[in-house]
Amino acid sequence: MSEAAFPVVPARTRRPRLGYAMAAFAAVLWGINGAVSKVILASGLSSEHLAQLRSLGAAGGLFLVLVVIAPQRLRLTRRELPYLVVFGVAGLAFVQWFYFLAIHRLAIGVALLIEYLAPLLVALWARFVQHAPVRRRIWVALALALAGLALIVQLFGGGATLSTAGVLFALGGAVAYATYVLLAEHAVGGRDPVSVLGWGFLFASVFWAVISPWWTFPSHAVGVHAPLAWHLPIWALATWMIVFGTIVPFFLLVSALRHISATTAGIVAMLEPVAGALVAWAWLGESLNGVQLGGAAIVLAAIGLAQTAR
Repeated sequence: MSEAAFPVVPARTRRPRLGYAMAAFAAVLWGINGAVSKVILASGLSSEHLAQLRSLGAAGGLFLVLVVIAPQRLRLTRRELPYLVVFGVAGLAFVQWFYFLAIHRLAIGVALLIEYLAPLLVALWARFVQHAPVRRRIWVALALALAGLALIVQLFGGGATLSTAGVLFALGGAVAYATYVLLAEHAVGGRDPVSVLGWGFLFASVFWAVISPWWTFPSHAVGVHAPLAWHLPIWALATWMIVFGTIVPFFLLVSALRHISATTAGIVAMLEPVAGALVAWAWLGESLNGVQLGGAAIVLAAIGLAQTAR
């Protein structure tokens, strides 16, 4: 798909500070959602069914918003169709599926550390495939952020037990996440973020309907009470996951790509493991030691450095 179908937003319309704020808020919501998703998975719902539920719920919510406020945005041209199908399946569907598979086998922090190789993949794509200039401080920021994440999850201190399958799933998530960000960066040039995500999640839902037909979904599972969730039923946690763990943060990140580059957005989104660690401490009783707090400080410094590379 050529860039003519999704033209780049003119520089004069960009508001970098707004883009940073959107990406950061999205990362915080995703950090909270990691703990919510792990609690749902612990109740017995499979990774495939959870990704299926998340995609269909997000598609339904986004299309409902569009039907009410701007039905004309639902129009889809033949040129856009293959692009948005790839965005929905290779980006949205796979990034969720691989993430759920990874956190089912790895600690959330370790899975996120591996998945957040995605910003490095985006920077490499921009530099060597698109031949775009990437400032030196972006590479420094990436190195600092990855080092900080390694400290948060205590990757080299014996604090993490690694599963080979979990590592491979997390690496697959990194590739899918990079694909999602790169495709979204171009898509928002010709479409509004709500319709981009609406069509993307719809095609993701179609993919899941083929892989796992809806009549096989264990509907009884959503009525049980989740462990470690104040006796909340799974459907309540799933609703939170769909609205505040999917629709809102994905909308924020895709909207941020109107104002900052995919590489920079990926670095700012590295706030997610920091937020996830804090939520795990507050909700699940997981403590943070001095090394982990130092890692969080390094990640924040890396994000600050990335924000100077405009």
